[in-house]
Amino acid sequence: MRPSDYAKETLTTEANTLLESKERVAEGFDKAVELILDLSGKLVVIGVGKSGHIGSKIAATLASTGTPSFFLHPAEAMHGDLGMISSGDGVLAISYSGASEELTSLLPHIKNFNIPVIGMSKAKDTILGSFSDAHIDISVSKEACPLGIAPTSSTTLTLALGDALAVALMNIRGFGQEDFAKFHPAGALGKRLYLRAEHFLIDKSDLPVVAPSVSIKEAIIPMSEGRLGNIIVAKDSKVVGIFSDGDLRRALLREDFDFNAPIEQFMSKEPFAITDASILAVDALKIIESKRIQLLLVVKEQSLVGAIHIHDLIEAGIESENK
Repeated sequence: MRPSDYAKETLTTEANTLLESKERVAEGFDKAVELILDLSGKLVVIGVGKSGHIGSKIAATLASTGTPSFFLHPAEAMHGDLGMISSGDGVLAISYSGASEELTSLLPHIKNFNIPVIGMSKAKDTILGSFSDAHIDISVSKEACPLGIAPTSSTTLTLALGDALAVALMNIRGFGQEDFAKFHPAGALGKRLYLRAEHFLIDKSDLPVVAPSVSIKEAIIPMSEGRLGNIIVAKDSKVVGIFSDGDLRRALLREDFDFNAPIEQFMSKEPFAITDASILAVDALKIIESKRIQLLLVVKEQSLVGAIHIHDLIEAGIESENK
């Protein structure tokens, strides 16, 4: 057999495991979701070995989708970290055999705190099952491992059922995009929904500004030093125009072009500007893209407040919704 044949066999075995579990998922699952929804505190996930690794991922998924959760290793819990569990919390305990010594030795202490336990194991008639207020069956008919020993199908099933818990809780709570963004502020969605244009505002004191009478020759120096590809033209503190790299290129093609001519002769008059920098950064980017400009001015009563440059938005990972 080729390596890819083993891969296909593994995927088929694990896929069948998931489909088999689908037929019995209601047993204990509904009760588990009910217990989690009733918690006033956190859901603490515990497990040892491969179950611990899977549990850590389940805790992370739950925490990022609206269920306060963290992973706690049973051995650490027995040496002081049990104090991390408090009234109002619940425990999701994972052990395929249902008899992992490190975990089962911890369960009586957890129950002493009157903490509800959701168990995930291969059978309810295990030590873990006996301590569980709700039990989720993670039994498999066959591990993908050729020896039938290494946790493969069973860990895939456990992970999938953890995802199923998260998805069920999200749907019941009506957990939406804005909720998701709150827990992922650095993600693309979080940036679109929370970062505002004012976070990228370049103060007017840091912007190149010249008077309309200044010559193009004189204006090019501060324009280049500003490294914004634009220079703002203002008269009596009022913005009257903007001169960009594009304006310079177009001016050079004109027959009447003169480096000593005043910049007002070639500037773009009445440049597009916004008056409120508290708009979402993604909306600022939409304006910049739709107007085909690089620098979006922010003005108040025609007086310059600052500007937002397209490069700063893009470097921060701000993306239009259509990308």
